[in-house]
Amino acid sequence: MNELLLSEIKSDNKDLLQLFVLLEDYILGKAEFSQQAQLVQLESDCSLDGLEQIINQCLAVIEELESPLEKAEVLLNELYFQHMFIDKYRRLWPSDSYLVASGLNQRLMSPVLKAVIVREIITACGFETDLVFVPNKVMVRVCCDEKYAIIFDAVTGESLNWQELDIRLDELDGDPSQPELEAMDHQAIIVEHLSSFKNALIRQQSFDKALKCVDVILSLTPNDPLQRRDRGFLLHQLDCFKVAVDDYRFFVEQCPKDPAAKLLKLQLENISVVDTVLH
Repeated sequence: MNELLLSEIKSDNKDLLQLFVLLEDYILGKAEFSQQAQLVQLESDCSLDGLEQIINQCLAVIEELESPLEKAEVLLNELYFQHMFIDKYRRLWPSDSYLVASGLNQRLMSPVLKAVIVREIITACGFETDLVFVPNKVMVRVCCDEKYAIIFDAVTGESLNWQELDIRLDELDGDPSQPELEAMDHQAIIVEHLSSFKNALIRQQSFDKALKCVDVILSLTPNDPLQRRDRGFLLHQLDCFKVAVDDYRFFVEQCPKDPAAKLLKLQLENISVVDTVLH
């Protein structure tokens, strides 16, 4: 993949929402990258002016409040009810819900994208915010002061109480005596977002675009066997089975007990790569 784009993605200094736009344009083939570390003009299906309007209106409703906790509660109420951010989970999210501008403007945002957009808005309103993984979701954490924070689901706007948080933290790996919830870094968030976007693109048989998603993911997590399996599948669908074989074999070797690996192993044993035509 493009080295300039990869360097942008790996930088934690870049605005996360901007990185999502860069990735969106790359995956959909709407942008090219120059050799001078400058992005040639990006195209977008819709304007993001609505984001600035939301931020300005949210700032207005909390302007005269003094308590950080009250500000946070009023802000979330404004965002989820007045700006219609409240939603419910879907079994399958459409591919358009992974696109920044159209997702925001239609109020149909996939979970990770919505968490990133909500974090952008709340941060612009003066709060320290980050994204955290609380099994099995990416959630938004808003720090009201040194002692109190609100952790909530970006899709529904529902916050966790301390009892619910403790139960979920018990599911995390690590030292149970130190249950500190670390903020997710940019790369982890990008991988979560692109993994789901890839699945949505596969469902609509946009295999070439899904392949771009998995290529970006593997540039960040090169030894992930599940992503290698998916890349093999996508290459296979694009009539590049000879190239896909290496990914299939890697997955079989790394995950021998996986039911899909057992099936792939049988297929690999019965297919002669020599007879496969590479297009």
